[in-house]
Amino acid sequence: MELSGLWRLQQFEAGQARPLEVAAAGLDDRFWITAQVPGDVHSALIERGLIDNPYFGHNDAKSRWIEQKEWWYRYAFNYDLNEDPEEKHELTFEGLDTFATIYVNGKEIGTTNNMLMGHTFDVTRVLVEGKNTIAVKFDPLYLHNRDKELFQWSSYTKERPWLRKAAMNFGWDWGPRMVTVGIWGKVHIERKRLAKLDSVFARTVAVNESAASIKLDADVIAFRKNAELECEVRLLAEDGRVVTSVHGMVNGPGRSKTNTFTMEVVNPQLWWTHDLGKPYLYELEVLLYADGELVDLYKKPFGIRTIELELKDQHGQHAFAFILNGVKIFAKGANWIPADHFIGSIPDQRYRDLIDLSVNSNMNMLRIWAGGIYEKDVFFEECDKRGVLVWQDFAFANALFPDFNRDFMENVRKEVIYNIKRLRNYTSLALWCGNNEIDWLYDMKSAGSDITCPFYGEVIYHELIPEALELLDDSRAYWPSSPFGGNDANDPDVGDRHNWQVWHGSVYPRQFGDVPLLDYSIEGVTFKNYKKDYTLFSSEFGMHASANRYTLEKNIPDGQFYWNSVEMAYRNKDTNHQKGILLMEGYTGIPSNIEEYMNFSMLTQAEGLKYGIEHYRRNKHRTSGSLVWQLNDSWPGTSWSLIDYELLPKASFYYAKKFYHPLLLSIDHEPGQPLHVWAVNDTLSSLQGQVLLSVFNFSGELLFSHAFDAQVKPNEALHLGSLNETDILQGASADQVVVKLSTTDWAAPDNLIYLRDQKDLKLPPTTLRVNVDETAQTVQITANGTHARMVKIDLPQGNIRFSDNFFDLLAGEQVTVHISDPAGSKVSLKELNVSAMNL
Repeated sequence: MELSGLWRLQQFEAGQARPLEVAAAGLDDRFWITAQVPGDVHSALIERGLIDNPYFGHNDAKSRWIEQKEWWYRYAFNYDLNEDPEEKHELTFEGLDTFATIYVNGKEIGTTNNMLMGHTFDVTRVLVEGKNTIAVKFDPLYLHNRDKELFQWSSYTKERPWLRKAAMNFGWDWGPRMVTVGIWGKVHIERKRLAKLDSVFARTVAVNESAASIKLDADVIAFRKNAELECEVRLLAEDGRVVTSVHGMVNGPGRSKTNTFTMEVVNPQLWWTHDLGKPYLYELEVLLYADGELVDLYKKPFGIRTIELELKDQHGQHAFAFILNGVKIFAKGANWIPADHFIGSIPDQRYRDLIDLSVNSNMNMLRIWAGGIYEKDVFFEECDKRGVLVWQDFAFANALFPDFNRDFMENVRKEVIYNIKRLRNYTSLALWCGNNEIDWLYDMKSAGSDITCPFYGEVIYHELIPEALELLDDSRAYWPSSPFGGNDANDPDVGDRHNWQVWHGSVYPRQFGDVPLLDYSIEGVTFKNYKKDYTLFSSEFGMHASANRYTLEKNIPDGQFYWNSVEMAYRNKDTNHQKGILLMEGYTGIPSNIEEYMNFSMLTQAEGLKYGIEHYRRNKHRTSGSLVWQLNDSWPGTSWSLIDYELLPKASFYYAKKFYHPLLLSIDHEPGQPLHVWAVNDTLSSLQGQVLLSVFNFSGELLFSHAFDAQVKPNEALHLGSLNETDILQGASADQVVVKLSTTDWAAPDNLIYLRDQKDLKLPPTTLRVNVDETAQTVQITANGTHARMVKIDLPQGNIRFSDNFFDLLAGEQVTVHISDPAGSKVSLKELNVSAMNL
């Protein structure tokens, strides 16, 4: 029985309310406001017009009072009890944020102290026939951490290490402080007779072309000692046909017992990432019978696949590569932060839209960052369906944690076990990771004398979590931290790496104990530093870009939408705004107005990520993945995201469709140096044909062309040949040409390369011919006479899709862009605007 929908909500001063009175079943709560569940207090107050939208202007500061109050939720419902002595009734909250006391019909049934897990209560003895009432009291956080030790290090605020709550609630360098409270997950009551399935764990233990072996553990709890228990396990194909089944007697008297079943599948359909094949999903059913009566049922999609983390290659050299069904993949993706600061109020469709965009940009992996939550089921369900692998951090980010405190560690242990059991059956889940950057930053901060205390929290990542995984999930790898490995946790020669030389100006190489250095200069932060990085796996890297015009204008007060305004600066939560200026200064030049800022920052991000990721992919014999920081935004700000808060992709997203395409044509070049031409093939098929290099001036005249013969093996990066810069220019100036790589022999997208930085190009003014077809939902754009740089299509609407955007057109070239609404509605094109940087 789902207890979601409209609940009642009221605030009190801390300690003001008398709990037994407010929780009483007969309390008159008609003067309380209504609040959606799942949801949160902020969203309820916004919806009822009681606070201004915290995302607009500086309004977040006006809502800080919410975290100081005590909040109560109430809900009344009718329940058919049946009064069957063999039945048990369990009330489950999938998410309570954070310190809650729960009452049913005025009786206190328990308390919670962890936002990051679900909580289940046996309510068999307190439910009544007919009307029942649930009340939930939420304490303000300060009651629970005001007397706790403040550790020497906890990024952004020192109050959070004792609190098992999403770290980003307290503010990060891409979002504001927004300390939420409320019932953020679904609420339901389940009735069970005689016995129940406590948990199910299924995994593929071996697979080849002709057969797969599946192992399944079923934990069963019996409510009566003499009940005869039996399980039937079935695997169904997409068409509903039973592929294989097994059944047997199980144990479970009085407490959970693990029962193991093995199934063999002949000629299995494998689950692949979408770029390598079909993410085929079977349906797995586990039926539990007690004394011949069906008493419980588990039913979930299940993909047959193996996933391994290779740490040594076939030559015994260090590696960090994911092996899917025996195939070494190049992980192409991004880091995921919560899709909104108001986590409980995120619609399921927002998850589907973001993952659809990820697939659309050819990503095959998303990393769930440690400062958010263990994501909702809808996230994993969609990744399973769409063929996207998931790297899941445990929720420990950038701080010391009190691993010396028994109560805290017991809380963490429950959280870890709960989330392992909840997520381990998702096919897309590829890796567990202990924390974000803690091992790395602890060493740097202690070397820099910011920290003189022990490594508090180390026991969690290096003992507690791996011990839990050894018992509960033997099907995927565990990595203690990110980054991790080598002499310095950010060593390019061991493990994964976060490249923050670019943007943050971190100086490398570095070893354990070295005092960290920062270089805030054009040379220190430039994306050209990516080419110095021969990492095994780049799991975090990126640079800022402006949000789209619509997103900014919607959330900035009138008169403040201009370059260097106070409100524009407030959108940027990074520590030193000079980094973005330096990065643009080195590539585009410093912007002089808001239009140039949007264009310059977006182009710098897009070209910078292209520069780095093409480098990583050319070196795929060593580098096995790149996860951009970050995919998405949780509020309408300026950040590293590829997609802004209104689900409008930035220029870098459209670039990613090409630089993450399974088939990549690429040039390695620096000014005055030869052009080294590469073809990268991430597919499982061979490529054969020709790759054409063409050089055009900005008037569209073909100056030079050369065809490279190419035979590219599956899963290979191949150097096709080199050409001298002077030879291809044919006397033209390097700042007045564009190089095009193309092929008609396989489906690689064209690649345009400029031989000089944007600020040094001599681009003549262009004109565009634009034809809008409202009926066909298209816009046709032609570059008249001269080359058009970064053609941009703007519409004042969120979450709309363009088949392409932020693209370049050769002189005389014409493209047709299709425009759509993911919800299926017709898009109004009346206010459509098309521009180019050199228009």
